[in-house]
Amino acid sequence: MSALPASSEPTARRARMLRALGITPWVRRVGTAAAEPRAAPAPAVPPASCVVLLPEGCSPRELDLLGRALAAYGPELARAGRILVREGRPTATVSPVRAYLVFGQAQAHALGRELPAAVMNQAQIVLADEPQQVLASGEGKRRLWTALRQLRRTLAAPESV
Repeated sequence: MSALPASSEPTARRARMLRALGITPWVRRVGTAAAEPRAAPAPAVPPASCVVLLPEGCSPRELDLLGRALAAYGPELARAGRILVREGRPTATVSPVRAYLVFGQAQAHALGRELPAAVMNQAQIVLADEPQQVLASGEGKRRLWTALRQLRRTLAAPESV
């Protein structure tokens, strides 16, 4: 046979043949990119639009229930920041966001002590039962779903300036 091996065929013909077959050839990168490492740009993370305040000491079962409930309402709520409240104070800095989901009256008071009045006036604060009450009763679960629906509506609305 007079056929040449694929490696010695002209690159233009080889590229044409691969395109005709629907194959995308991959080419290994070589050159200065490998020689001089660059700092990778930080991924653009949109600012958080929701924060969840939880009492400290929640059981894994309660946290699992809350995580699944938040995930059921979409990625924005599933990725919401979670801050634990210990002895009436949040364990992390509460940043100003569009909405807060607060589990229990004590956590609502802690949020009120941490945030300035102007931020609280602009934000939507949704109060739900404490996690153990949500887990214990059907009524607590219904109130949680109602709170999550309200929160989702708030986050879906365009942000007013």
